[in-house]
Amino acid sequence: MGTVQGDLHDIGKNLVCLMAEGAGFEVHDLGTDVNASTYINALKEHKGSLVGRIALLTTTMTYMAKVIGAFEQEGMDDIKTCIGGAPVSQMFADEIGADGYGADAASAVDLFKDLIGSGVAKA
Repeated sequence: MGTVQGDLHDIGKNLVCLMAEGAGFEVHDLGTDVNASTYINALKEHKGSLVGRIALLTTTMTYMAKVIGAFEQEGMDDIKTCIGGAPVSQMFADEIGADGYGADAASAVDLFKDLIGSGVAKA
């Protein structure tokens, strides 16, 4: 889980991380201003199955698509990608090829459960 490159906001990310951990997910918080290679390296290190990305600034939300493109270049098509944050929507998630959109922390955790099940998983 991380806030995308160029964005330093973390309150929403922190809420999602806390709620996901409370729901039984193993969460690795990558912090803020996270670039695509950091997401990829964390996935390789932790054998994750889901990546959550947050953006609060409209200027940084486009970086979410770059992260998905980097996953595709690495052959990581099996990784589920979720996005959230004030400027994004389900329509934007569909446009960039994300697997889901969480409007708030609670719906994000529900989305994680829908995508990979309710058992312990790495996010």
